[in-house]
Amino acid sequence: MKKYAALLLFALFLNGCDDGDLTVDEIDFEDIAEGQACDATTNALLYKLKPQEALLLQMPEGSIKNDNSTYSYPINSSTYRVVYRAYDGAITKENICGTIPPSIPKVTEEWLGLDGTIEITSIQKDAPTNKDNPDLGTRITGYQHTIVFKNITFQKPTGKQTEPKFEFGIYNTTVTPADLTFRTNPNGSAYECDDIKRVYNYNLSFYLSIDDIDPKLLVNDVTDDKPRTSLISSTQNKVFYRTAKAETGSITPAFICANVQPASPVIEETWTGVAGKENESGIIEVTTTSSPNALGTVYTHTIVLKNVTLQRGNSTFNLGTNFLLGKIDRQENN
Repeated sequence: MKKYAALLLFALFLNGCDDGDLTVDEIDFEDIAEGQACDATTNALLYKLKPQEALLLQMPEGSIKNDNSTYSYPINSSTYRVVYRAYDGAITKENICGTIPPSIPKVTEEWLGLDGTIEITSIQKDAPTNKDNPDLGTRITGYQHTIVFKNITFQKPTGKQTEPKFEFGIYNTTVTPADLTFRTNPNGSAYECDDIKRVYNYNLSFYLSIDDIDPKLLVNDVTDDKPRTSLISSTQNKVFYRTAKAETGSITPAFICANVQPASPVIEETWTGVAGKENESGIIEVTTTSSPNALGTVYTHTIVLKNVTLQRGNSTFNLGTNFLLGKIDRQENN
């Protein structure tokens, strides 16, 4: 972030403006629909380029948010900067993003946004988990951010100019779709915590749990052809999908079952199951079978999440018609 701030100041105050061949009456980047970023991790400096023109938007890291909403920021000369430049020759990304910008071409005209509002409307982009089987649900693959400057006042070489609405265009971000592939086990087992009412399955980078599971679901009684069902709610069958921040440690059963969450790994995202609707969505289904052993009887409870939607902020994705959490074995001795 600091590198881009210094870069923009360098260009503003050291590159200077002088006479050139390109005369600018208005800014027009409508033919270039999508903006680019110098660093797609921070999204701190966005730009659009024409052969001899550049439109720049500099914001603090985190201003581009991957969530379905609209965000507004005030244009100023320090943290939220809008700059237009014309050059006396062809320009490339290096003229904008290079640590040491090339000395040529030179800036011939510069417009600086003095005030107004940056409005960013973000919408998620979805893809089916399996395009040949829509019952397997969806995953979020990225977000489209539509950026508009409202009532922006530019300081031009010839004076000030105000535009009621100026469209920067769109900027796309990508996200890694939720994998939800559990650790390999021989019989599709799920797990449960001894001290807290939680059943779960996991991998090293995430876990999916049902907290305060309805005790009626895990009764040691064969279900035959009628599985037990119960709905997700705010007090019972609370479903959570939590991911670990990269390079902060791995998810383990001890971490998942701790009464007080350990410091490592760091949880990066928490998605919550949307409350269920009878015979429609957000349903926890358990089918119970039994088998004898030397001690008595083992009851196997197969837990399926039916049409469960997970939500974080205003973003959602669906686990599919029937998502297998796994199987819980419980021993009942003679």
